[in-house]
Amino acid sequence: MFEVGFSELLLVGVVALLVLGPERLPVAARTLGRGLGQARRAMHGLRAQMEREIAMPDLDSQPLQRLEQEIRQGIRLQAEPALEAKPINLPRENTP
Repeated sequence: MFEVGFSELLLVGVVALLVLGPERLPVAARTLGRGLGQARRAMHGLRAQMEREIAMPDLDSQPLQRLEQEIRQGIRLQAEPALEAKPINLPRENTP
């Protein structure tokens, strides 16, 4: 990826010292270190999760299909025909 040598790191450090000043540089470096550590841990966790998912054996689809059918039969609603609707008689306006 990127190859960063000592001279590049020294240049970044000098620029950061000039921009942030000696008071805020340690706080900024600490914050950057914590952020990089959290990102590294998140990537490690993601990689471990992906490896677990890949190593997981294939599930047998037959029991899952039976379960789906049972659930669909259990929640099937029987639609009853609606009763005949009675017309509503609204008063008509007298129009000539």
